[in-house]
Parts: sequence; structure tokens; C-alpha cells
Amino acid sequence: MLKETFIELLTNYTDNESLKNKLWTEIDKNYSSKKRHYHTLEHLNNLLYQLTAVKSEIKNWETILFTLFYHDIIYNSLKSDNEEKSAELAEKRMKQLSVSTDKIELCKKQILATKSHIKSTDSDTNYFTDADLSVLGQNWETYLLYCKNVRKEYSIYPALVYNPGRKKVLNHFLSMDRIFKTDFFYKKFEVQAKQNLQQEIELL
Repeated sequence: MLKETFIELLTNYTDNESLKNKLWTEIDKNYSSKKRHYHTLEHLNNLLYQLTAVKSEIKNWETILFTLFYHDIIYNSLKSDNEEKSAELAEKRMKQLSVSTDKIELCKKQILATKSHIKSTDSDTNYFTDADLSVLGQNWETYLLYCKNVRKEYSIYPALVYNPGRKKVLNHFLSMDRIFKTDFFYKKFEVQAKQNLQQEIELL
């Protein structure tokens, strides 16, 4: 489904089958890296599923799809500029496809928004960052698997370093008035997300 969605998106911009396949292969390879356990194609699949449910609310569906495919394309748990690097690569690829400047700029803003998950003035961006955080509000078993996968991505760090850092992230979300910015995702995930976050803190 992911590949079909991506190829269909690119068909709006190019007839070059070789280019389409080359760009898909790059995405597939990056998200399938052995160093990744959470930021994978499965994460993209979940995002697509969550966003499709609110497709009628999205003003620029094509831009959201570019954001989806490129928002974690660069990911290194040792670096803090993954979003910036991902936005740069998204811009480069979208320029290759002659995507309009306004769509490229919006895509970059949406990717960078996943760094802080602060409420945006752009509703599409809020839907995207909410979908990106949707795993927080899943049932406990799904959430626990997510925690374990995140821990694997940061396996280079001992518990002495990882646990305080992770607690800081979890407390950051718990301190927010609302984790989810849109009413749709708020109603769907907020209560469960706060329970999950609190439970993970107790496990650390």
C-alpha cells in the first residue's frame, strides 16, 4: 500500500518510471535500515492509516503525503538534526519532481514541526503531528512494543543515560495542556496516551 501510494503521488509530477522507482527504493532502503526499530515502514503505514481517516479535513493531501514519506527519511539516534536533514532531502527530491515552491516550503515546515510537536497555525500540520504521535494513545501492548523499539534504537546508551532522558521526554508530553492538537485525535487518543506515558515513567 505504501509503495502504491508513493508511486501514485509521483505520477502527478512525472512520467519517468525509472525516477519513481529510484525515489521509492531510497525511501524503502532508509526506513528498512537494520538500525531502525520504530522509525520504519510500519510507522509510515500507521501514519497513512491515521491520516486517511481525516483525509476530508486535510487541505493539501499531496503535501501531507510528501511529508509522511520524508519526515523520518534521515534518522540517526546519535544526532539531533534528523528533522532538518530530512527536510533538506525532501526539498531536494521535490525539486527534482518540479513540485511547486509553496508545497515544498509547507512540507519542510511540517517535517520540522515533528521536532517539537507544538501547535501550528496550519491545520494540516496539526493533523500530521497528531498522527505522528498516535502511537502514544494505542492500547498498552502496542505502546509497550513501541517503547521497546525506541529503546533498541538508543541501545548505544546505558540505562543510566537513557532512562533520565526518556523520562524528560515523557514528562514533556504530560506537561502539555493537550498532547493532541486536533479535536479528532484528542478525542481518540488523549486519555489513553496520558495513562501510557505515566505507566512508562513508572517502569523506568
